[in-house]
Amino acid sequence: MSGSPGVAFATLLSGAPLSYVRDLLGEHACDLLDLLHPGEDNNETLRKVAASAVSPEWLISDPVERAQLLRLMPEDKCAELADRLGCEGATSPRGFLSALPWTLEQRRTLLGFLGLVVDRAPEVPVTSRSFTAPQYGMFPHQRLAAGRAQRMLYSGERRLVLHLPTGVGKTRTAMNIICDHLRRHEPTVVVWLARGRELLEQAAVEFEQAWTLLGNREVTVARMWGDAPTDLDAIEDGIVILGLDKASAAAKSDPTFLDRLGLRTTLTTFDEAHQAIAPTYRRVVDALTLRSDSSLLGLTATPGRTWADIAEDERLSDFFARQKVMLEIDGHDNPVTALIEQGYLARPAFRTVAADSGTLLSSRDQQALAASFDIPEGLMEQLANSVQWNLQVVRTLLDLSERHRRILLFSASVEHSRLLVAILSVFGLDADQVTAESTARHRDRAIARFKGPGSRPMVLSNYGVLTTGFDAPAASAAVIARPTQSLVLYSQMVGRVIRGPKAGGTPACEIVTVIDPELPGFGDVAEAFTNWEDVWKNR
Repeated sequence: MSGSPGVAFATLLSGAPLSYVRDLLGEHACDLLDLLHPGEDNNETLRKVAASAVSPEWLISDPVERAQLLRLMPEDKCAELADRLGCEGATSPRGFLSALPWTLEQRRTLLGFLGLVVDRAPEVPVTSRSFTAPQYGMFPHQRLAAGRAQRMLYSGERRLVLHLPTGVGKTRTAMNIICDHLRRHEPTVVVWLARGRELLEQAAVEFEQAWTLLGNREVTVARMWGDAPTDLDAIEDGIVILGLDKASAAAKSDPTFLDRLGLRTTLTTFDEAHQAIAPTYRRVVDALTLRSDSSLLGLTATPGRTWADIAEDERLSDFFARQKVMLEIDGHDNPVTALIEQGYLARPAFRTVAADSGTLLSSRDQQALAASFDIPEGLMEQLANSVQWNLQVVRTLLDLSERHRRILLFSASVEHSRLLVAILSVFGLDADQVTAESTARHRDRAIARFKGPGSRPMVLSNYGVLTTGFDAPAASAAVIARPTQSLVLYSQMVGRVIRGPKAGGTPACEIVTVIDPELPGFGDVAEAFTNWEDVWKNR
């Protein structure tokens, strides 16, 4: 019976009591028809008009009206309709129909049974509220930090550091600030300074995405790094993504380059701002911020140069006028722990694996360690050649591959990376590497595979490349096989795998540091975030 023809809505009305039809049309409509078409023939006219003028969707959506309409239906048609709606004969068809909840889908079936083709769903009560999500929005903690930063950018010293933990989206937050600046100041130029191809390309792609959604006009996006030209002739309105090394080289070949760019620039953004006071880079920043209306925005997860050299860190703080906007979350002393609890950052499990590298520190080695911001190259080379050390690294990676799909390996040198990748491949693990020696094509291909959807576990090893500007949310484990006493470097390495589920990452991550007890290391990213607070307090 499910394929039976049903009954037309007009047919039901043709046999309905005239009082019912007149009630459907309403008094005013009936009076109008009585005047236009008096006489007995008017009854048929009323039924035809009602069939066209009365909304069957409304009748079906209203419980009282629907019950009255169903009472007009002959017994055989009630049985057909009940069969279409799933009645299995346990109750009478009319009893079955009266007991139905009349969901949206059931009402659609009734409309079809009445021979009506509906282009829209049966009307439902109109709600006064709806929600729409922005396509390039910010989380609440990002919006709060961006607002505070913007107030400082346009008053007083007009320079500050935006201090956001690694993995929290400092690039997106900065791009919202930049797009707002470009909308407010037309025409103008924004310069984005960074070091390293990955960071620079990431910034260019991110700005193009942001401006497509937030912009109000066509602007120039100039990429200036590597072999790209540094022609400023056509750049009057937009953004210049400028490599720091490229800026220094361009200034040497054309002493007017930075001055000409600075005259057009009203906002300079320095990514990884802890590098800003290096003498060469400072000269670049100084040239770009000569205008009285020029602002300087530094971005970093680690607002210091070192772990323990307070004088060096204070020079950085002074360069940014001791103005720093740190991420703050109500009710939490440390925002990192709050972001982990809220799912913006992955919950990290830190552990160390001791490995005796056989390295014995001479008094000269100990002096070199004390004087250096990081482990001297000679000690790194000894480490990379240690059989026991490498055995422990390989064992750690094989163990992690049982639980993780994407694992980042931070090696002690290019040669160390190459050796580890070769050994892992022999053991049947998918492993690849990117280093400063890798061609652009190989680097792009290896990173694309690592970011891809493949289910087979993969290890991506690197040395000195993927600590910044690398975003792979699927990576859920990291092995730090290079000791460091640089809290900046350590935080950057950890940050590659700490993106949480609300930011497209994983709920938890595992960070294993293979250490030699003779050499220094770190182990808590939350403590790292607040390490430099004392040097940023106004004196």
